[in-house]
Amino acid sequence: MAGKLQQELKKRHRYPSSEQEALLSLARTADQIGIRAERLMREHGLTPPQYNVLRILRGEGKPLPICEVASRMVQVVPGITGLADRLEAAGLVRRERSSQDRRVVFVGITPEGVSVLASLDAPLPALEKKLLAGLTQAEQRQLIELLEKVRDHLERSVPLT
Repeated sequence: MAGKLQQELKKRHRYPSSEQEALLSLARTADQIGIRAERLMREHGLTPPQYNVLRILRGEGKPLPICEVASRMVQVVPGITGLADRLEAAGLVRRERSSQDRRVVFVGITPEGVSVLASLDAPLPALEKKLLAGLTQAEQRQLIELLEKVRDHLERSVPLT
């Protein structure tokens, strides 16, 4: 009997390993969740990486070096400078050079950035609740623990290279 993912993807043969099926299932699920979150953020004029930058800056409460923002991102963003450029052009962040080291650029959220982010403060948690409504609180906790276990293993044993 074919598994659910196999049926969804109309794959004729079983997956050669549980690792492959698990990774494809994780990718498919992340894509489905990401599409829904991205649609909501676009309604508010943001992309997920832009939202992430603003969330980091609002949470910190003060400007941060751009490299520090990059290190806190949920997803790796290769073009953090370009992302900051677009946010600055939209008036959502401001940049300033460090007075001690001109090579260091700080990024801070503007009042307009705070306002745009605040517009998502109710709808995003509501969406998150809907996205995981099929799992109990205990199952959500179990999922978190399993994903943390995978990330811990990756950090210890599978370098990015």
